[in-house]
Amino acid sequence: MLESLTIPEIDPELGKQVQNAIDTKTKPPGSLGRMERLALQMALAQNTPSPSADPAHLLIFAGDHGLVGDGVSAWPQEVTAQMVQNFLGGGAAANVFARTNQVELSVFDAGVTGDLPDHPSLTRAGIRKGTLSALRGDALTAEEVARALSFGVASADAAIDGGARVIALGEMGIGNTSSASLLAHAVDGIDLSVLAGPGAGLDAHGVARKLAILKDCASRRSGRLDPLDALAAFGGLEICAMAGAAIGAAARRAIVLVDGFIASAAAMIVLRARPEIRPFICFAHRSHEPGHRVILESLDADPLLDLELRLGEGTGALLAVPLLRASCAMLAEMATFESAGVSEKD
Repeated sequence: MLESLTIPEIDPELGKQVQNAIDTKTKPPGSLGRMERLALQMALAQNTPSPSADPAHLLIFAGDHGLVGDGVSAWPQEVTAQMVQNFLGGGAAANVFARTNQVELSVFDAGVTGDLPDHPSLTRAGIRKGTLSALRGDALTAEEVARALSFGVASADAAIDGGARVIALGEMGIGNTSSASLLAHAVDGIDLSVLAGPGAGLDAHGVARKLAILKDCASRRSGRLDPLDALAAFGGLEICAMAGAAIGAAARRAIVLVDGFIASAAAMIVLRARPEIRPFICFAHRSHEPGHRVILESLDADPLLDLELRLGEGTGALLAVPLLRASCAMLAEMATFESAGVSEKD
């Protein structure tokens, strides 16, 4: 699935046209900094000199991890299902930020262990309930990885069919910082000691225990792994689904707005498998989770925000949506020197 979708090419002539439009706005060249680069990225991704950040749609993928039973998390596994119900009830931080920023939110059961009620905002993958423990064997089979990737692609397709121009990626899964750490270690060779952090609230003793478990997991599949092999070895289903959603959105020329540590691990998987999707990927923020900074550095990524967030759920991506909107508005509405009758620099 990671290799099967065609990613559109970027038009260099359009890039020159849009860059000229940005440079002739009533400002010194480059004075709007990252906002100028963001406007250019969105125009090239959407293949239009008039890009739009609306509608934006947050996809929250939820899944459980067998490693939780081995002691990698401060929270019990049932919290995943409880938080999914909180999303469905509109009470989570992601719901609040989505309402505030007028972003549609959908929830996906990629592989939650607990039972969830039917709900019009919930879509089920139906693959399996949680992964196996990566400490004892592969977390997923190759077939399960492929199905989760396809589920992610279909989820992005449905949002884009509904009009979305920006696909924001969020997640929920107790234990998923462990899977994200193992994936970044396996695919990019990043040392686990700088990836393993407190996650959802481990103390120093808990982080040490988590690191020891992750090292044992990694020793079972040592050396660099192909992205698909890494997903099978270490999971999780929600990370697979986010990876599928990212490549599915890029194939449809939607901007992929990546949230924090877990979503960035999914983006790393896709970027290492399909580097041509890079023009469609926008990293929303730098998480306070220590490993996120290292993943961003490995990807040479320049996130839009740094607010010391470490919640997940797509919260950082939601807070970045207004910046995408502002960059598009600048491109569409800001006067040029000629139209405003302002003299240019000699």
